[in-house]
Amino acid sequence: MAEKKTKATKKSTSKTASKKTAVKKAAPKKEAKKKTATKTNSDEFAVIETGGKQYSVAVGDSITIEKLNDELKEGDKVVFENVLFVDNGSDTTIGTPFIEKAKVEGIYESKGRSKKVDVIKYKSKSRYFKQKGHRQQFIKVKIEAIR
Repeated sequence: MAEKKTKATKKSTSKTASKKTAVKKAAPKKEAKKKTATKTNSDEFAVIETGGKQYSVAVGDSITIEKLNDELKEGDKVVFENVLFVDNGSDTTIGTPFIEKAKVEGIYESKGRSKKVDVIKYKSKSRYFKQKGHRQQFIKVKIEAIR
């Protein structure tokens, strides 16, 4: 019987040894792919504030922002005067809080409504359940110039 136990232990050690060699022969790590920016070729960008939020924009970008007002139509010019930061590749200007005489101009493209947001209030064991939802309106603006 003692011989059977030793054979079993020899088999188990040989299995673990083969597992160890398998781990050592693992495939080499793949190099991380470099991400390329898809915004524009220009290095110029700005940070604007509108609707209580901040957006990083460059010339040629299309951004979706909170609805401004109903009077705008497609093709109308939109001017953002709350510019916080401008970088043109060589000079950087930081506002305190805004940069004077700086503007970002864009063209109103379209308006729409985002996906529905469900708001649920629930308390267990008290038969309390409230469900509401809404769709936030937005407009799409294409950035034309940073001045």
